[in-house]
Amino acid sequence: MAGSTPSPDATPSAVPDVLAPGLECVFCGINPGRVSDAASAHFANPRNDFWRLLYAAGFTPRLFAPQEQFDLLPLGIGVTNAAYRTTPGSGDLRRRDFDATRLEAMARELRPRAIAFVGKEAYRGLWNERPELGGQLRTIGEAGLYVLPSTSPANAAVPYSERLRWFRGLKEWLEPEPREAVRAIVVDADRRVLLARIEHPVSGDSWWITPGGGVDPGESDEEALRRELLEETGLEGFEIGPLVHSRVHVFPWAARLLEQHERFHLVRVDGHEPSPTIDVSLEALTDVRWWTLEELDATVEALAPPELPQLVRTLTA
Repeated sequence: MAGSTPSPDATPSAVPDVLAPGLECVFCGINPGRVSDAASAHFANPRNDFWRLLYAAGFTPRLFAPQEQFDLLPLGIGVTNAAYRTTPGSGDLRRRDFDATRLEAMARELRPRAIAFVGKEAYRGLWNERPELGGQLRTIGEAGLYVLPSTSPANAAVPYSERLRWFRGLKEWLEPEPREAVRAIVVDADRRVLLARIEHPVSGDSWWITPGGGVDPGESDEEALRRELLEETGLEGFEIGPLVHSRVHVFPWAARLLEQHERFHLVRVDGHEPSPTIDVSLEALTDVRWWTLEELDATVEALAPPELPQLVRTLTA
């Protein structure tokens, strides 16, 4: 959980970013209005419902004043803006005011669980996409994205009760869905490891992962692992070795958050030419190949789990 020290990085606006590593949710407004700029605080217009909705939806134990914005950090909550320029209204913003690169860099560095956009226009200004309310297919690294109704008094067409429904929906969405998964660290006689490349269909982010996947209801780990390896790599007739690693991994997929409980088994083979038996593109897989230890050490591509090189080195020592 983050501490309560204010973010050290100054912004081009009088309104500071309220950010820290490892937050559960960063709320992203569109830009500072004149009242917020004068108060150096987010959502400072007394007619803006943001702080009331945070409290009513259960994000805060009491109603916070805008000047207490840094007290959100110990609760796992941050606040930023999609654009920094202060304007009388969001309609005065221009395309150049939005910087998706900045927000993406923040998400990758600070690794919040999710970013919630307070208003569709905050999201649309960054990626020029028209979102629906709720969870989004787009992600930033391992941060899920969610769109809320605007809390501005200018959004009078959406009543308070409807805004509250979406804020409560976000609170529920932030609790990840549990998922059981089993994976194989497949090692051959040349100490190579077999990995598959998975690519996010919207953001384009990619990772090299060990083959395997979700355990279906009523399925054992062994049954799931044999099914997954046959589908993804064409491998069959192998012995499943011991459980060598496990982790709990929270990540966004298909517009929701998953809490995946992964178990990794060692599988040793003499050799194998990967040949999937299904259309792996439907699983967002784009490649399956062998990796040497030297390649694992040298790559700048993302590996999952991140400690995979050391794990493989230990298993093949």
